[in-house]
Amino acid sequence: MTFVVLILIFPSCTYKLSLGGAIIPPNMKTIRIDFFENNAALVVNNLSTQFTEALKNRIRTTSSLSIVTGESADASMSGSITGYDISPISVNAASPNVAPIAGASQLTITVSVKYENKLKKDDNFQSSFSKSLPFTGDINGQEQTLIAAINKQLTEDIFNKAFANW
Repeated sequence: MTFVVLILIFPSCTYKLSLGGAIIPPNMKTIRIDFFENNAALVVNNLSTQFTEALKNRIRTTSSLSIVTGESADASMSGSITGYDISPISVNAASPNVAPIAGASQLTITVSVKYENKLKKDDNFQSSFSKSLPFTGDINGQEQTLIAAINKQLTEDIFNKAFANW
């Protein structure tokens, strides 16, 4: 009730929509999310689709922006997956005639993102985002779970960079 009264008393005031720490300008209504092609040396078949959909889902669930196609969007995100790397982070001791093996490894995904805000050009950026998660054993049985978790972290960082000004 108090909020309604304030709107009636101060109808000419400007405001910003804040969702989960994000600050979306009130005049921003639409965003275009381009397909993020996988340009990493190590290619996973569905990584591009999974990442692109995770980014769209992040924006759908944490903002009031509508995702659109075409050049008329108020803002856009484009880019590519530039890295998909598996590297050892610890090594198990090996016997004298056996090569050492990784005791634990980590999966790292790196994404290059270009954000363009047509309404406020000062917010535009082109940045690289990278996240890693450790795992043990063979990657095959856990790869999709790791990808989903890393995509969640990456899309959170990208969203925050675009809309929370960190």
